[in-house]
Amino acid sequence: MKYKKKTLKNGVRVLMIPIPESPTVTYMVWVNTGSNHEEKSENGISHFLEHMVFKGTRNRPTQKEIRKDLDGIGAMNNAFTSNEYTSYYAKAHPRHIKKIISVVSDMYLNATIPPKELEKERGVVLGEIDMYEDDPRSLVGDLWEKLTYGNQPAGRHILGVKENIKGFKQKDFLNYRKKHYVAKSTVVVIAGKFDEKKIITEIEKQFKNISTLKKPRKVKVKDSQKRQALVLKNKKTDRTHFIIGFRALDLFKNSKDLASLNVLDTILGKSMSSRLFIKFREELGLGYYVFSMTNALSDYGYLAAGAGVDNKRTKEAIKAMLGEIKKLKNSLVSNEELEAVKRYLIGIFPMRLEKSDSVAVYYGRTEILSKAPTNPKDVYKQIEKVTAKDIQKMAKKIFINKKMNMAIVGPHKDKRSLLKIFKI
Repeated sequence: MKYKKKTLKNGVRVLMIPIPESPTVTYMVWVNTGSNHEEKSENGISHFLEHMVFKGTRNRPTQKEIRKDLDGIGAMNNAFTSNEYTSYYAKAHPRHIKKIISVVSDMYLNATIPPKELEKERGVVLGEIDMYEDDPRSLVGDLWEKLTYGNQPAGRHILGVKENIKGFKQKDFLNYRKKHYVAKSTVVVIAGKFDEKKIITEIEKQFKNISTLKKPRKVKVKDSQKRQALVLKNKKTDRTHFIIGFRALDLFKNSKDLASLNVLDTILGKSMSSRLFIKFREELGLGYYVFSMTNALSDYGYLAAGAGVDNKRTKEAIKAMLGEIKKLKNSLVSNEELEAVKRYLIGIFPMRLEKSDSVAVYYGRTEILSKAPTNPKDVYKQIEKVTAKDIQKMAKKIFINKKMNMAIVGPHKDKRSLLKIFKI
């Protein structure tokens, strides 16, 4: 799947991924700002602003008018906020491409943040935070990130804190948008069936007046950890939820290392054939759920594994997980297991690119983080090259006691006894 990139005179980047056989087209606008770009007093404003963009624009003063334009053509639209980016999109039949470009661009560029709607939406966002804090599976991830990254943007939650949410005013959103929603922070992605020349002309028209202020710098993530750490949240729950995680690779490490990390993660706990799944679900009957995952961002990344287990079997589960992690450090994986994982990864990857919106996400994310998107064929090649020695080398590099952190949510008070077993 080939893509074309064009940078407009004002600095806006446009990625076009033609899929002639697609029954849909997706138009997506990304901005390089999220919770990692916020000051402590701003924490939560990126996500809150994402909500407010839907509430009215200079050309469509109310949410009802926005919805009328999109619902009238049967379009699907949404938005999402992450640590380092926010994205707005719409997906529709190709004959409606001009309409979705108009609406999404208008929302991105001309949102008015109506004060009445602001008060209504404030309650919605506060409710989101409450729901998140009441969900132990979500809460444990938040605790782990806070423990790992501390009092810096990477350690703060995307939703923000209630004190901030309660205090944000219209001017705060307008000032934040003015600062961050600038040309060089903006990436436009269009994927599906479209006419390239007509599309470029339309996008240039929509973005001709975007701000060309200097792109703000993001504070670089610091790593000052000298020893392993554990945080325990004593909470009455039906099951204990825990995460064990390690610092890993950022998005700009070489593709060979990233491929090795991906294979390592998959062997550990990313699939139903993974070691953790077999150990927890089939051998020990421990599992409510078990998983592992990687996250790679512009200047940091991690590999983490987690599980939800019976409260009485918490220590057993932690020992079992640490045991599987240790094995990957100390022993080579078999050729049979390695080849099976490669087949799985190569087989599942195209499913991420089946629809125009998923294609737009794949290409937009890497571009917004200032790295050219990797051709899917190159991804396959890198996976194929990974050896058992590469995996063990990666495991030894990141699975280090002093860089290991664990978060636990459940009805437990004895932190000391948990610390005794927390080693590899």
